[in-house]
Amino acid sequence: MPTGPTPANGHLDSRRFRQVLGRFATGVVAITALDPRDGQPCGLAANSFTSVSLDPPLVAFCVAHTSTSWPRVRGARVVTVNVLAEHQREVCAQLASRGGDKFAGLEWSGSPGGNPVLEGALAWLDCVVEAEHPAGDHTIVVARVLQLDTHADGGPLVFFQGGYGGFR
Repeated sequence: MPTGPTPANGHLDSRRFRQVLGRFATGVVAITALDPRDGQPCGLAANSFTSVSLDPPLVAFCVAHTSTSWPRVRGARVVTVNVLAEHQREVCAQLASRGGDKFAGLEWSGSPGGNPVLEGALAWLDCVVEAEHPAGDHTIVVARVLQLDTHADGGPLVFFQGGYGGFR
């Protein structure tokens, strides 16, 4: 028979789900591209990013069905994953916001695929989307890595229990 404290909340609801899964630390990335319609940079922040396969080199990230940025990013032939550094909380907040010019005031250079690599990001990966899988209120995006490199030094931006921090 199990021993230990009784769970504070035995039922499953979205608040409790978020609270419990918030105990799992994740890194934070920015997915960027140049919108093929107007050539302007577009992007979004995601904390659901993972490597999937070494051969072939695949990564995955999740995008909310309600995202208005994903259709713009998805329209590009190549998308770029930027691994955010611990000092980029404001960059993350700006890219996670709805509407407006998400790149206002942000410095970036072009990846070999032509997309924004954010100044200060730890690494970048140019990818092509291979598959999209509906999953609840999100879409799981699987992408093949075409090129990648490190970019800047420092610690990662970490999301944990609803807040951002670093790793030391």
